[in-house]
Amino acid sequence: MKRKLEIMDTTLRDGEQTSGVSFSASEKLTLAKLLLEELHVDRIEVASARVSEGELEAVKQITQWASENGYLESVEVLTFVDGGVSLDWMDQAGAKSQNLLTKGSLNHLTYQLKKTPEQHFNEIAIIFAEGKKRGIINNIYLEDWSNGMRNSKEYVFQFLEFLTTQPVNRVLLPDTLGILTYKETYGFISEIITQFPNLHIDFHGHNDYDLGVANIMEAVKAGCHGLHLTVNGMGERAGNAPMASAIAVINDFLPEVKINVKEKALYKVSKLVSAFTGVSIPANKPIVGENVFTQTAGIHADGDSKKNLYFSDLMPERFGRKRKYALGKMSGKANIQKNLQELGLTLNDEELKKVTTRIIELGDKKERVTKEDLPYIISDVLDSDMVQQKVFVKSYVLTHAKGLRPSTTLSLEINGKSFEENASGDGQYDAFMNALRKIYNAQKIILPQLVDYAVRIPPGSNSDALCETIITWDIDGKEFTSRGLDSDQTVSAIKATEKMLNII
Repeated sequence: MKRKLEIMDTTLRDGEQTSGVSFSASEKLTLAKLLLEELHVDRIEVASARVSEGELEAVKQITQWASENGYLESVEVLTFVDGGVSLDWMDQAGAKSQNLLTKGSLNHLTYQLKKTPEQHFNEIAIIFAEGKKRGIINNIYLEDWSNGMRNSKEYVFQFLEFLTTQPVNRVLLPDTLGILTYKETYGFISEIITQFPNLHIDFHGHNDYDLGVANIMEAVKAGCHGLHLTVNGMGERAGNAPMASAIAVINDFLPEVKINVKEKALYKVSKLVSAFTGVSIPANKPIVGENVFTQTAGIHADGDSKKNLYFSDLMPERFGRKRKYALGKMSGKANIQKNLQELGLTLNDEELKKVTTRIIELGDKKERVTKEDLPYIISDVLDSDMVQQKVFVKSYVLTHAKGLRPSTTLSLEINGKSFEENASGDGQYDAFMNALRKIYNAQKIILPQLVDYAVRIPPGSNSDALCETIITWDIDGKEFTSRGLDSDQTVSAIKATEKMLNII
C-alpha cells in the first residue's frame, strides 16, 4: 500500500516573508478557502502569533470559517517560546494548532538565546503542557536544523530524544537557509526516521541553491511524513520549495506515496497568489509559467502532429492548461497550421506560405505574434496580393513634441520616380496625409476623401499587440477600403494608405 504524505502549505505565513508582500485579511481568507477546498492541501500555516492586530483579525476570520467547515485542526499558527503569550494570542484568534519555533542548532541556541539545551527543553515542556491543557495541537519547528545536523548532530539527537517524551504531534525540520544538498537531505532524514520511528517528521525546504524540489524528493524517499511548500515558491530570499513543481514531481516520480492535492487547481491558485501579491510568475517557471506548454520551433509542432514526438508525461491538461504553438520568426508552417486549426481557418499551400513569410517578418520586428493576430495577418496578406504595387512609401520621419504641431517628412516613389515633402498637421497621421497631398497635388492627381478610420486590436491583447487599421475612402462617389497591419497604430494607418495609393 502507498503511504500517505501530508502537504502543508505555508504561503500565508512563510510565503508572506517575501520582500514587499503582505496579504490583507480578506485575501488570506480567500486563499485559505482555495487551498483547503480546491487544492486539497492537508494543512495550512496562516500566520505568526503576536505580529499585528491585522494578523489577529485575519486568523479570526480563517478559524471561524474553518470551524464551520471542519478544517479547524488544519489551520496552523507559528508560535514562540514566550511563557504562553503566543498561546493566549491563539486563544483570541480561535486557532487550535501551534507550530512552536525553537532552536535546532547549537549555534543558534548558544549565540542567539544564550541558553543551555536543558534550559531550552524545560521551557518547551512548559509550553507543550499548557498547550495540551488548552486543547491545542503541538507541533514544533527546529529552526536551523540543517546546520544543526552538519555541525551539532549530538545536540539535534538530544533534542529529538527529549521530544519523544512530549505531547507533540509533528516535528518540523527546516532547511532554514536552503543549504542542503539532496544527498545530505536523504542521509539526515533517513538517520532520524530510523532512530526515532515514532516521531512524525515534516521537511521544510528552502530554495537558495535552487535545490528545493530535489531536496523534497529525497526527503520523501528517506521516509518523511509531510512536506511544507508555498505557491509559486514564495518566501524569504530565494523562497521555499514551490508547490506546483513539487506536486508534479511527487505524482510522476514517487509512486510509493499518495497525496490529496488536486493538480488541476495548481494554475488557478498560482495566478491568484500572483494577483494578490503583485509578484509576477516568470514565463519559464515550471508548470505555471506562461511559456512552459508553448512550442516555439516549427520542428516541434511538426513532431507533435506526427505521433506526439515532443510530448512527455507533463501534459498541460493535468493542470487545467492547454498546449500552445508560438508564432514568430521561429515559426514553421506546422506552428501556423496548429493555430489555424484552433481558429477553424483553412488556407491553401500558397496562402499558407505567404502568411508564414509575413509572420517571420513580423517576428523580426515584434517579440510576439499571437493566435488572435492571425485573422488580421491573413486579411493583410491576401488583400495585398490583389493589387500590383507601383507606389512605395520609401521613408518618413514623424515628430510629435509637446507645445509644437506634429510634422512629417515623407519620401515617396511613384512608378520609379522619387518625391519628398514636409508638412504639419493636427496629429502624426494628419501631418503624413498633408505631406502626401502636397506630392499628389503637384502631380495634379486628386486623392480620395477619407470617410472612415477604424483601429482594431485582438481581444485581450497587450500594448504591444498587432493593430489593424481599416480606412474607408471615397472617390467619385465610390467607396472602397484598405487595411494596414503593424504593432504601431500610426504605421498601420500609413500601410493602409500605401495600399490605397496603389489601388487608385
